[in-house]
Amino acid sequence: MQPIILSTWSFGRVANAAGWPVLESNGTGIDAVEAACCAVELDLKVNSVGVGGVPDRSGRVSLDSCVMLSPSRCGGVAFVRRFAHPVSIARRVMEDTQHVLLVGDGADDFAESQGFTPTDLLTESAEQRWRDMMSGQRSIEMTANREERTSEGDEPRHDSPHDTVGVLALDAAGTLAGACSTSGWPCKLPGRVGDSPIIGHGLYVDPNVGAAVATGHGELVMGTCSTFLAVELMRRGASPLDALTDALQRIADSYDLSDDAQVGMITLRPTGQWACAALRAGYRTAVRDAEQDDLVEPQRVILT
Repeated sequence: MQPIILSTWSFGRVANAAGWPVLESNGTGIDAVEAACCAVELDLKVNSVGVGGVPDRSGRVSLDSCVMLSPSRCGGVAFVRRFAHPVSIARRVMEDTQHVLLVGDGADDFAESQGFTPTDLLTESAEQRWRDMMSGQRSIEMTANREERTSEGDEPRHDSPHDTVGVLALDAAGTLAGACSTSGWPCKLPGRVGDSPIIGHGLYVDPNVGAAVATGHGELVMGTCSTFLAVELMRRGASPLDALTDALQRIADSYDLSDDAQVGMITLRPTGQWACAALRAGYRTAVRDAEQDDLVEPQRVILT
């Protein structure tokens, strides 16, 4: 089996750069997706994941994440406030507990009991962005999850909320793995949790069928269980791209969408066949395997 790793948004190249060496050296998919998310969680240029994420309306940063190998092997954490790597805590929930999801103080206390090192998640730049938004200089409401380029061919600017880093990997043994990590909606109401740490919403993996991951406006994904739906459609015979098309069309049909509503999704099968699609143009997928290290435009856009 030829390994591959797929990550959401342009900063997915940072994720892939960390995860690909694991796959290239015949490591496991779960190690690769964890390494990928950890890299973005520490990337201060990304203001929607990990350290440097924009705080909630109270001025505090909270992080969400999940990992998944199968319906019986998955774990997540939400509203983590004292630790930089929620993806690693989520993996520990999967491997060392009988639970699937830990939240709030319980998630932080669990991380501390497992030996994770507390970290100050709030950076000066994120705090300033929060002050600007709260003072009305920037809209508190969700802005377009679209990658902005200064000119044709330039790398996108990370000055609008791009939400979750979602990662799917297939290792040399043919094992699928997935992970999500996010700091969520900037200036969200304290306690808000989106799709990213919830199995079947931000991420779903069935080892015999395929995997799907979503990014963008989490509430849209949550209302339609989009990743579970995409995998179920593949189970019933849909191609990865057709499954994404139907899942995203379900979102479009279920909501009165604002002009800036955006969801991007990736699917990956155990055969290595994959697809990416989005509600609107502006989303890109980072792809890395033995032959390429590229950013790819959506293979299908629902709203044009």
